[in-house]
Amino acid sequence: MTRDLEALLTYLKQTRSFDFTAYKRSTLGRRVQRRMQAIGVEDFGDYVDYLEVHPDEFAHLFNTVLINVTGFFRDPPTWEWLKERGIPDIIAGKSNGDPIRIWSAGCASGEEPYSLAILLADALGVDRFKDQVKIYATDIDNEALREGRHASYTDRQVAGVPAEALARYFDLVRGRYVFSKDLRRSVIFGRHDLIQDAPISRVSLLVCRNTLMYFNSEAQARILDRFHFALADQGLLFLGKAEMLVVRGGMFAATDLKARIFEKLPRTSANGRERAVEADEG
Repeated sequence: MTRDLEALLTYLKQTRSFDFTAYKRSTLGRRVQRRMQAIGVEDFGDYVDYLEVHPDEFAHLFNTVLINVTGFFRDPPTWEWLKERGIPDIIAGKSNGDPIRIWSAGCASGEEPYSLAILLADALGVDRFKDQVKIYATDIDNEALREGRHASYTDRQVAGVPAEALARYFDLVRGRYVFSKDLRRSVIFGRHDLIQDAPISRVSLLVCRNTLMYFNSEAQARILDRFHFALADQGLLFLGKAEMLVVRGGMFAATDLKARIFEKLPRTSANGRERAVEADEG
């Protein structure tokens, strides 16, 4: 199975530029086999043949592998910590004209970056939010990014949004809740591969929830190096409920371990430096 799975991963990288080689093989194998069972294919080699004949299958496969599970204000106590402590501290460290840069990595269909936008707009006021805030929302899944840009959600999807915020920041359009177009200009969606692409720089808060757990330990270490570079001094890293930070070289300290909030520590050496990338603001 291992050799055949590797051949499939190589094929996906060569034909669709999706590099899953850093993902945990046990998780990958289960998810690929789940999709193969759905279409009645038993062998990895036969599945490659199927992909060549049915190009639409790539989207189904990627959706099965990536499993974009997200929601507005998912795990409410952690968001309450951000509202009461994290975001006020970030704002207190900025003057009225200083940019506030936030990175939502593995943003899926946008609920997470828009949750961040709601908290920041509440804290700053809409005008100051529009002037100062940039939220970079990145994912490897182009289909999920398209959903995020459209910012249109069902009743069920917005169930976690407080009623006051729902009334203030969403418009009801043909039975769906559409996030405020005015605020949406500050949320910039783009495709980004955490393994291959350089990090966004000078961010005060980096949110990457339940994404690191899909990678093997070597890949996690590389990503955390990049996250450390991406964060400004005293910047905050917000991980998922199922994740624990890999302690490496004193890069991060737990600010609130239960909430999975970590603060960047100064790096004592130049090891692991990365070239930063400025996200496209166009």
